[in-house]
Amino acid sequence: MNNALVAKQQLVELNQRLMAQFTAHESIESLVSQRSQFVDTLLSDTWCQLALNDFPISLIAVGGYGRSELHPHSDIDLLILLQTDAICQQAEAQLSAFITFLWDAGLEVGHSVRTLPQTLDLGRNDITIATNLIEARYLCGNEYQFDLLYDSLRQQDFWPSERFYSAKKAEQQNRHTKGSAFDLEPNLKTCPGGLRDIQTIAWVAMRHFDAAKLEDLVAHEFLTPSELDELLACQRFLWQLRFALHMISNRNENRLLFDLQRQVASMMGYEDATQLAVEQMMKQYYRTVRCVIELNEMLLQLFKRATLGQTHALVIQPINECYQRRGRFIEVLDDSLFSRCPEEIIRLFYIVAQNSNIQGIYAPTLRLLRQARQGLSQALQEDDACRKAFMDILKHPRGISSLSLMHKHGILSSYLPAWRKIEGQMQFDLFHAYTVDEHTHRLLLNIDRFSQADQKDEFPLGAILINQLPKKGLLVLGAIFHDIAKGRGGDHSKLGAKDAVDFCKLHGLNDHDGRMVAWLVEQHLVMSITAQRRDISDPEVVAEFAHKVRDAVHLSYLYCLTVADICATNEKTWNSWKGSLLSDLYFSTQRVLARGKEKPIDVRARVQEIQAKAKKELLRRGLKEKDMETLWSRFKSDYFLRHQASQVAWHTEAIIKHGQQDEPLILLSKQATRGGTELFVYSKDKPKLFATVMTVLDNKNINVHDANIMTSKDNYALDTFVILEQDGEAINQLSRIQSIRKALEKALASDNPKLPKFRKMARIMRPFNVPTQVSFLPSARQGTSLMELIALDSPGLLAKVGDIFYRCDVTLIAAKITTIGERAEDFFILQTHEGKALDEPSQQKLAQSLTLALSAHASSM
Repeated sequence: MNNALVAKQQLVELNQRLMAQFTAHESIESLVSQRSQFVDTLLSDTWCQLALNDFPISLIAVGGYGRSELHPHSDIDLLILLQTDAICQQAEAQLSAFITFLWDAGLEVGHSVRTLPQTLDLGRNDITIATNLIEARYLCGNEYQFDLLYDSLRQQDFWPSERFYSAKKAEQQNRHTKGSAFDLEPNLKTCPGGLRDIQTIAWVAMRHFDAAKLEDLVAHEFLTPSELDELLACQRFLWQLRFALHMISNRNENRLLFDLQRQVASMMGYEDATQLAVEQMMKQYYRTVRCVIELNEMLLQLFKRATLGQTHALVIQPINECYQRRGRFIEVLDDSLFSRCPEEIIRLFYIVAQNSNIQGIYAPTLRLLRQARQGLSQALQEDDACRKAFMDILKHPRGISSLSLMHKHGILSSYLPAWRKIEGQMQFDLFHAYTVDEHTHRLLLNIDRFSQADQKDEFPLGAILINQLPKKGLLVLGAIFHDIAKGRGGDHSKLGAKDAVDFCKLHGLNDHDGRMVAWLVEQHLVMSITAQRRDISDPEVVAEFAHKVRDAVHLSYLYCLTVADICATNEKTWNSWKGSLLSDLYFSTQRVLARGKEKPIDVRARVQEIQAKAKKELLRRGLKEKDMETLWSRFKSDYFLRHQASQVAWHTEAIIKHGQQDEPLILLSKQATRGGTELFVYSKDKPKLFATVMTVLDNKNINVHDANIMTSKDNYALDTFVILEQDGEAINQLSRIQSIRKALEKALASDNPKLPKFRKMARIMRPFNVPTQVSFLPSARQGTSLMELIALDSPGLLAKVGDIFYRCDVTLIAAKITTIGERAEDFFILQTHEGKALDEPSQQKLAQSLTLALSAHASSM
């Protein structure tokens, strides 16, 4: 039928009109309804044109289309209901023509062709089909058939309320395991707090009350008017996001992908200000899903209690004159308690801390708590009794579990106004996987984990230190305030420290404790930066850090906060390599603090000590002392100062056995060392050696985290790297190790190797633009320059950097490689070929060359 082309053009014009109405802020309800009405008319007209009304067949909308809700690229779900299995050839041909027309017109159609008995049988055995059917809406054709279906679906034997509720709850729980509400690229339909959670509330209640829409549930006293307003506001916002997402992606896309988020924010009218437009939009999104999650939990529990009569199974245990435990929930005994006594809002959570059997709030109590929360005229921390109850929570061993519950139900923001500002606050990058409030919440849970016996293997040092802290509550406060000033502009550490001081004064903490909390907040990044981006084998670096830390108590507090913070940033951030760095820095600093003042290192004594330990091990393995001494005479003192005795022994044995061969020697540790796999390269030094190694490793999808680059007196490279897989694990598969070794041997054996092309940049990286920044820092080590590089973490970045070093006549001594989401934040120790620090003209030349080359490199990916 040629009319399909006309219909396709009409759909294009409809989308254009809807787009214009959307940007003019016309109601989203009107837009999804208009599209549904247009499709209704198109289907009915086509049905009639094909004379399908002449046959005993019904055309029925089901699913979202049955609710008259269609977004620009939503599927058109149809049930074609037959009177009997056997239909004439003409009807079959016309039905085929009907479906073909819809596809040719550009509609995404999902259809089934069944008789009434088949439909009911399938519906009884499949909760998804049953759910689609209860939203069935007549379009055209045999109306009597539809009426039979409608009546049959409302019979008690077709999914009784109790069974339907249980199935939908199980379906939701299963769906929630597949994604988080706080994913960087959330699915608007299926993630916790998404559209499916709103629909689930409607489905279970509508099934029981035979209601047609959410608004009808107020009359049944299942929803209060204010709860209905909240749900509809949440649905409206999620619909707006989904509508814009469909328009921009030009497909049925429900994931807020990074490369679409900026465009969606722009279409919805957000503009960059103190916060980016995309961050403002996502902040509203995260607040919306948190609201839906709470309403969904409360209403489904209320439904189970009020309509399914399942209260008898919960054992009631009195707590005091105000509260009782009902099963695993806490329940208030006086409906007016929270409104009369605001301090009870906080005291409830203290009682939760005291009772390990309580895991949640009973739905009727949660409804009262929500109403009290919404009716507050001032922050709860302004009330003396509330402050006392909050401090009781802070001091309790299970206080963090109560703070977690307070965060979940919006009470932490009701208590602490600054917390409200970070609720839903996201950062548009790949490093911070969670909103600021959710990150801090996870940080608190990590602090709690340190005290758990089953976590000792993962956090051995944290498990010891957490129990040695004089006051664990100070660490908890430091955690609460460490990021509380994000999104305000300015240095969030300093602003947060001021907030912490004000809080401590208001809550009566002594000056010493208040200063400790403020110090933790202001310095919460210093240990992570020092360990990951500085040369902690340099005594001067450790001494400077020890000066900032002051004493062993501050060091222990800061270590616990740092580890918990890193682990809470995203699921991939923490690994053995970072754990090794932080513990090394902790113990090095502890030794400095114990001595009171760092003494100058005796280079000769240190070299002799390392050689003696290595020699003892090598003699045990049967090597000759003369061979060791001959080899070591070729090495500079710096080699021994920058390696452990076990590394020296490993390298020495392999080099002696390698003999005088011209081929490069490539070693990879079979067991994880320093939290990763150690790669050692011994080869005649040559131009671009570092760049060549980086190119090969990048092509193998290997992450480089640390590099010690040095040459022997006779110009042999003695380069050591710590490398990991993309998931942060050490490289331990024999086939993988052999593959890396062979690729490096081949590349380094040639003076002009044919190197593989760089990998393509991943889709998720493309929306980001990280301006290249090069800065030089003061160096305590004579004859060296310290350089920090910030750039987009594009494939081949380190290879390109190595090439620029070569072109600028710069020698690389060491490197610390840190990837923070889409950002590379790398630290290099450099010098000239003559062994001197870079002068200012050389620094400027290098900075300009790096900026120019890396910007071009990133844009070519």
